[in-house]
Amino acid sequence: MIPPQEASVRRREIEDKLKQEEETLSFIRDSLEKSDQLTKNMVSILSSFESRLMKLENSIIPVHKQTENLQRLQENVEKTLSCLDHVISYYHVASDTEKIIREGPTGRLEEYLGSMAKIQKAVEYFQDNSPDSPELNKVKLLFERGKEALESEFRSLMTRHSKVVSPVLILDLISGDDDLEAQEDVALEHLPESVLQDVIRISRWLVEYGRNQDFMNVYYQIRSSQLDRSIKGLKEHFHKSSSSSGVPYSPAIPNKRKDTPTKKPVKRPGTIRKAQNLLKQYSQHGLDGKKGGSNLIPLEGRDDMLDVETDAYIHCVSAFVKLAQSEYQLLADIIPEHHQKKTFDSLIQDALDGLMLEGENIVSAARKAIVRHDFSTVLTVFPILRHLKQTKPEFDQVLQGTAASTKNKLPGLITSMETIGAKALEDFADNIKNDPDKEYNMPKDGTVHELTSNAILFLQQLLDFQETAGAMLASQETSSSATSYSSEFSKRLLSTYICKVLGNLQLNLLSKSKVYEDPALSAIFLHNNYNYILKSLEKSELIQLVAVTQKTAERSYREHIEQQIQTYQRSWLKVTDYIAEKNLPVFQPGVKLRDKERQIIKERFKGFNDGLEELCKIQKAWAIPDTEQRDRIRQAQKTIVKETYGAFLQKFGSVPFTKNPEKYIKYGVEQVGDMIDRLFDTSA
Repeated sequence: MIPPQEASVRRREIEDKLKQEEETLSFIRDSLEKSDQLTKNMVSILSSFESRLMKLENSIIPVHKQTENLQRLQENVEKTLSCLDHVISYYHVASDTEKIIREGPTGRLEEYLGSMAKIQKAVEYFQDNSPDSPELNKVKLLFERGKEALESEFRSLMTRHSKVVSPVLILDLISGDDDLEAQEDVALEHLPESVLQDVIRISRWLVEYGRNQDFMNVYYQIRSSQLDRSIKGLKEHFHKSSSSSGVPYSPAIPNKRKDTPTKKPVKRPGTIRKAQNLLKQYSQHGLDGKKGGSNLIPLEGRDDMLDVETDAYIHCVSAFVKLAQSEYQLLADIIPEHHQKKTFDSLIQDALDGLMLEGENIVSAARKAIVRHDFSTVLTVFPILRHLKQTKPEFDQVLQGTAASTKNKLPGLITSMETIGAKALEDFADNIKNDPDKEYNMPKDGTVHELTSNAILFLQQLLDFQETAGAMLASQETSSSATSYSSEFSKRLLSTYICKVLGNLQLNLLSKSKVYEDPALSAIFLHNNYNYILKSLEKSELIQLVAVTQKTAERSYREHIEQQIQTYQRSWLKVTDYIAEKNLPVFQPGVKLRDKERQIIKERFKGFNDGLEELCKIQKAWAIPDTEQRDRIRQAQKTIVKETYGAFLQKFGSVPFTKNPEKYIKYGVEQVGDMIDRLFDTSA
């Protein structure tokens, strides 16, 4: 049973909790009442706001619609006024632009083209809306006048600012192929940039709005004249430079073996001049020929002129390619694309025809030279032909898209040059074979015949043009195209040709040698010529070229040379036979000689002395230009004669065959050697 005191405490606690709960309940009840009141107030406010919004909307919407209508009406009015202003402006275009059109576009192209645009729009408007109005005729007339002024301005700008390219600039352009920076430095500016832009704008306007192509004819006529004059100026530059300094500035033409292409600046080829320099070089080495009949005599003044003409033409060909490339670049900016090829074709015709005509003149001159057997002149065809063939890829690229007749001009010229070159080679070989035997033209001292030296020099020139000459020969061997035969085939043809020339030369020399009455002089003549040929072959690449088809050529010439030396040595037999052991009398030492024996010894001494003196006198005037061969022949002959004479003198020098020994024993052994040492020496 719970104690009374504890129960009283529990009751108080319960009563306190109940009181707190009642207070909380009362607070919640009050809060709910306030919330309900606030909700009622908010609902009332929202209802009032909704009512007001509906009233406002009903008032604003009609006003908004009315405002929109007013704005639309205002816009329509403004557009109508703008259209009226625009239409009215067309009626004022003629008066507003007439002064500008009358004064022309010079110096104010932008403004002028703006005026032309206004006139064009006016023309279009009246054509569409009022085709019978007088205003249409007025603006049409003004438009045509403006178009004519633009055409005139185009012609004026092109005429005033198109300048001939200077020869020095062209030469720098040609020589700058390998140096890109240098090439940029010498880039051609045909028109100032500002003028170029004006020309481009006018041309585009004339095409797009002027419906006019006449300006293209004006363009190509003006530029064609400048191109032609530039190339002719370069040619004149060569002539003036050669006449003043003798050596024109010529940086671009190669002179490489086997036609090796090169673009680096080197000296001009100087084909004929090189032949003369070679002749001088061989003269210094004792291989020069003396006077002798030949149709290949170079003329110095004429050769200088030929060199200049050749160089000038070669440079003009290169100049044409570079200038034509530059012209196309300029044309591409000015002329519409679908008219560029045709305009370019017309532009280059005069310059190209000039080059082709000059090339045909060279062919014609070569043909005439062949008739008169002037083959040194024909050599000018070789460097030109080589350069044309080397330049042909660039030519083809430049002429791409032109008419077939234009493209075929260079191949036609190349074919003509190959044909005349092949004709020259064939006639040269025949001329070597048939060169006449004229006694008065033969060298009296038996030296190298000029036919030989000039023939070798001609062949030397072919070394610089092996592929060119081989292609010439091959073009006559086959009817197929130039690309159908290999370089090896051409090389074999050239080797065969050179061997043919050398064979013809050898036959002719044999024939000429018969002019000499003295077999020894004939032998010296053949020896000199054979030796000259062999040494010349060995000093150049000719020997390798000959060996392509004739392996034993070198050995054959050496055998011929030795054979002629032996023939020459037989001329001394009439001297040495007098004192040869087989022809000497036999006698016993200490036994007095009989009169007959003494007489025989006297005759032997006298025969030897007379023969020695005669041969030395005659052969002293003969010539062996090659010092090595001259010394060799002297030494060999001196050895034979000295040994024979020494043995004879030793045997009979002390024999009492005469009371006047000095009359018969005129020379000592060394004296005889000294006399032989003076053979073949006209200065001794």
